[in-house]
Amino acid sequence: MKSIFSLLPFLVMSLLSASEVPENMPAIPQSPEDIQPLKAGDKAPNPALRSVDGKEVSLKDLQEGKPSVVIFYRGGWCPYCRRHLSALAEVEGKLKENGWKILALSPDKPEKLGTASKGSDFGYELISDSSMNAAKAFGVAFQLQQPTLMKLKEYKIDIEDASGERHHLLPVPAVFLVDAKGKVSFAHTNPDYSKRLAAADILKAAGL
Repeated sequence: MKSIFSLLPFLVMSLLSASEVPENMPAIPQSPEDIQPLKAGDKAPNPALRSVDGKEVSLKDLQEGKPSVVIFYRGGWCPYCRRHLSALAEVEGKLKENGWKILALSPDKPEKLGTASKGSDFGYELISDSSMNAAKAFGVAFQLQQPTLMKLKEYKIDIEDASGERHHLLPVPAVFLVDAKGKVSFAHTNPDYSKRLAAADILKAAGL
């Protein structure tokens, strides 16, 4: 029989993991119109993510104590997402000069992250949220329905291959500004994935 002391490391890690999950997280909605995203003034969660090399890292670690623009995009397979990520390169320098970071999260597994930056020139980080824990914690995750899954397959889009998961979840494209203390200062979501927040509007929201 294991002693309580031998179980302490496991118990401590379990408690730490639980502390990263917001209490009373609502059920995952069945459509993008029904999401309940975080809003300005809310405390940002600190979910575990993975870098392009597969290393597990928390959102707080990625922020490095800096105010950050946290982007949620659907994946490198999405042309609207790729255009939005490229457009952010126009304001990347201005944000960086003023101490900001851009962190772009998607359900893509680490080895698929490069598909979103192919042919583009930007230096900010693409991060894997293949578990969708971050999207759920920020309130932007929704469950794909069978008709949509079938339509994606018709377009040769395999989201299971992209994420390495079978949860069939996607994030509603979103932009959150998170200050250095971990509080959301600005939030923007749009259930219409073809409409994205302009790069100039992100600068304006950051006060730049």
